[in-house]
Parts: sequence; structure tokens; C-alpha cells
Amino acid sequence: MQIKKAVILAAGEGTRMRPLTCTRPKVMLPLANKPILEHLLMEMRLAGISEFIFIVGYHDEQVRNYFGDGSKWGVTIQYCNQRQQAGTADALKMAEGLVDEPFLLSNGDSIFNHDEIQKFIQRDTSAIAVMNVEDPASYGIVEAKNGYLCRIYEKPDRPPSNLASTGLYLFTPAIFSALSRIPRSPRGEYELPDAIQQMISSGQSIEIYEIRQWMDFSYPWDLLSANEKIIDSLPVQEEGTVEPGATIKGKVSTGKGTVIKAGSYIVGPVTIGENCDIGPNCYIRPGCAIASNCHIGAGVEIKNSIIMTGSKIPHLSYVGDSIIGENCNLGAGTKIANLRLDKQNIMIGNINTRRRKLGAIIGDNVQTGINVSINTGTIIGNNCFIGPGALAHGIIAPGSKIF
Repeated sequence: MQIKKAVILAAGEGTRMRPLTCTRPKVMLPLANKPILEHLLMEMRLAGISEFIFIVGYHDEQVRNYFGDGSKWGVTIQYCNQRQQAGTADALKMAEGLVDEPFLLSNGDSIFNHDEIQKFIQRDTSAIAVMNVEDPASYGIVEAKNGYLCRIYEKPDRPPSNLASTGLYLFTPAIFSALSRIPRSPRGEYELPDAIQQMISSGQSIEIYEIRQWMDFSYPWDLLSANEKIIDSLPVQEEGTVEPGATIKGKVSTGKGTVIKAGSYIVGPVTIGENCDIGPNCYIRPGCAIASNCHIGAGVEIKNSIIMTGSKIPHLSYVGDSIIGENCNLGAGTKIANLRLDKQNIMIGNINTRRRKLGAIIGDNVQTGINVSINTGTIIGNNCFIGPGALAHGIIAPGSKIF
């Protein structure tokens, strides 16, 4: 089959990504200063996909305004609105009538390699892409026989295999008939695995295709390691100005209007957006993505972090293994701890992040006063104010004031 069209499910908020998704859909969270959804689109385009249908819903205006008609990427994009979040099957149903040939279906919050997508779409039948995972209890797991799908189990207590469903499918329009026959699940939603089970029960075959590369994001800290990998894979763009006396080592990209001031020491992989004011005398370590219109000032050290648009860390602060939302301002001497004294994995609530190093996840429009300390694994909601000398820890609700 020659596949040219893809349906992308991009309607959800991604509640486990809060507070980052309080103001944007999950698919618009940045990696290397570009939305997750853009990375997916670019990989699919390289695989030969040229027509896209985006199923949007939550903050759909952000997706529409960013991607437009797709011409910037050399593709065409149509949009369908899922007005109520009624499940993945309901989301796909929005595209009925726009698809009359075999098509690719993907969750918009995952990234796949274009080489593997290209091989996957060469199947002669409906197919599901799977990946061997170490912790099958955390995924939807497939049961297969002779290379074909038998059943999908959602986070089973006793997984029948280690093959996880990646959310990448190859379907014919026959899937829409199956969508119309399924009831709501116990969660009150119309679930795509139920429609797939309907197809199997009616005698249709769904091939299993195992892939080796898949970036999946459940929690905010999942973005950090992916961010570093993506930055390291991108070509270097040197469009900013580097003053004499600044030191640049490794792969460091800078956007137009950005100035790296004297005394700054930057070790790649690092990417810096447009119109940023960097330095003087700051230290930016590997794995950092600094978006446009940011200020990283004197005596600041940043390591393996995502700094979103318009945020300012002017002086004498440390940010490690953290995500800083848009339009934040960290006062002088703000320090974010990223390693427990006992060196154990960092917990957030009752969730084991499986990371020994993790700083803070900070929403949009957060301000800290001078000499603020932020403990490991702290979640700070949007529009919070952390007063001078305060200690922030745990999960802090949006709009809070800590003194």
C-alpha cells in the first residue's frame, strides 16, 4: 500500500503533564524549542506522508495558529475538532468522511523515527507498531500469534508479553465501521482498542510490526532525556552573535538576535532561540533548550533543562534537570536542588520518577524572590509567587504565594 495520509490524535490535555499543560495541549510541549507534534510531523514527512488530519480539542487554537495549513513544512493539514474528550475511538471518528484510503494513525504526543515509519507503512494489511519494553505493566500490552494481533491489554497485572502498543497504526477505512459498533468503556470513553478488537472478531487481520525507537511522554520529567537526545541529533545553526571572550564547546545552536556575552561558557548539546540575552559570565551545560526571548544572566548555571519562551534567570542562580514554563522570573540567588542527599530516586507524591537527578517542574508566570531554595522534585503551578528566602517543596497549587 502507498500511504500518503496520516490522522494525528492531538485533542487531549495530558493531565499528568500539569502544570505545563494548564495553558497548552500536551502535543505543544517543547523539545529542542519545537513542539512534540512538530517533531512527529517532520519525521512523517521524511517518511513520505504529505497529507495530515489533526484531531484537535483542548486549546486547539494553539495547534491551528502554529501549524496553519502545513505549507511551512511542505504538507497539507486539515483539522477536526473533538469537542468533548470522549476517548481515542471518538477522536478518530471525527476523521470519518475525510479518509477513503489506507492511512497512518498516530498519537500526537509520541515521536517515531522516519526510517521505521517508512518501513511500517509498506505493510499490505492493517498493522500495529509495537516495541519491546522493560516494564510492561506501565503500557498497553499486545498479545500476538504468528505475527498477528490477538488482543491489547491496558496496563495488565500479568502482561502476556513485553510488547507495548506505541499508538502507531496502519488502517483501512474499515476501522470506521468498527468504531460505530463499540460501547463506552468502564471509564466512560470510546476506546480505540475496543474497536480494534471488533475488527479482529469480524475476521480482519492486524499485523504486528516491532520498532526499536519510540519517544513516549507520560510525565513532565520524561521530556528531559528526550530533549537532550533531540538537541544532539540536530544540525548546528549559528545565527546569533558571540562576543569575544565567550567560550562555545560542542554543538551549540543560536537563533537570530541572540547575543552570547563575554565570559559565557556553553557546552553542547545546547540550543538557544531567537532574541536571547545570554551572560555575561554564565555557565550553560549540556542538554539545555532555551527558547526565544529569554535572559540567562551573570553567575547563572543551567544544566539539562528546558527554559520556555520569555523566561528570565538574570543572576546568581542554579537550575538543574528542570523545566521552567513561559514568562517566569527567578530572583537573584534562586537555587533548584536536583539530587537527594541519600542519592535515591526522586519521588513526586507517590510516583517514582526513576530519576536520581530531577529539579523542579515550574509552570508559567512564576516569580521567585532573592535567595529562594527549591527542593528536588518540586512542582510549582502557574502564577505562583515564592517570596525572598523561602523554601519551596512538594506540589504547590497554581496562584499560591509562599513566604
